[in-house]
Amino acid sequence: MRAGITNAMLIFKIFRSDEWAQLRRDGTTTGAPIDVADGYVHFSTAMQAAETAAKHFNGVDGLFLVAVDADATGDTLKWEISRNNDAFPHLYREMTLQDVVWAQPLPLENGAHVFPAGLEEASS
Repeated sequence: MRAGITNAMLIFKIFRSDEWAQLRRDGTTTGAPIDVADGYVHFSTAMQAAETAAKHFNGVDGLFLVAVDADATGDTLKWEISRNNDAFPHLYREMTLQDVVWAQPLPLENGAHVFPAGLEEASS
């Protein structure tokens, strides 16, 4: 590892194309309707993202996988127990475009979302 370079723990938000476009246009988002209702922006770890996609976005095309550096969110990120008794990252503030490390399309092939190769290794 080079001096000054650290491995960030990435967390992931799955956006519908209109939600991703809104964040890019406005620079901030309160998230999807479920995020607004719950009072925080839902994220998943690399290990949780595929199950999140299958459970909440089954058959939905045109999604984007957005990576955020968990450490950069500071104390506004809380890890809370949810599905399968796993701790999930929840952001208790608006998400900003500056939070985004990278974003990629999440294509739907044969009914399943195809995640970027190496996602889990790059996120630990």
